[in-house]
Amino acid sequence: MKTKNASTEEKIKEAARVVFTKKGYAATKTRDIAEEAGLNLALLNYYFRSKEKLFEIVMIENLQRLFSFLAPTLNNKKLTLEEKIEAIATNYIDMLFQNPDLPLFVLSEIRTHPERFAAIIQLDTLVLKSHFMQQIQQRKKKIHPLQFLISFMGMLIFPFISRPVFQTSNAFKEEAFIQLIEERKKLVPEWMNCMLE
Repeated sequence: MKTKNASTEEKIKEAARVVFTKKGYAATKTRDIAEEAGLNLALLNYYFRSKEKLFEIVMIENLQRLFSFLAPTLNNKKLTLEEKIEAIATNYIDMLFQNPDLPLFVLSEIRTHPERFAAIIQLDTLVLKSHFMQQIQQRKKKIHPLQFLISFMGMLIFPFISRPVFQTSNAFKEEAFIQLIEERKKLVPEWMNCMLE
């Protein structure tokens, strides 16, 4: 019975991820999620009492997925700054390929609940006070490490946010996008290392 409950909950959460990402929180109805999951509305309400609670659970899981590898890499004292930049670029791009709608979902959360977002990713402790930020500060004293981090993350995330615009062009279909992003795994670390020189 527990396995069935777990699989039903996962089915609902996956459907919610799809619908929230497509429609956004405000336009999503619990009926939309139930239809996407192939379940009746009463069953959805049995597992998750409200749209708000379901959104919070899905959002937290998405954020944890997005940042799960980032903190250990940022705080790994065995890696050089260049190794961290390369690892983050490669792993982040791979993760975004697997979850292409996640950046828009996260962007929505940043806009509507910035404090909650900062708390979930533990911005102060795991990011801003990370070994990575210390390495940047030591390497490039005239640049605030946050400038570097913002530029780095923007270079990785923006192509996924702007993907729908590029795909309106016949010259820029799926294979071209994949090739472009694969090239960025090499180019973004090179550009970031230039900033450090």
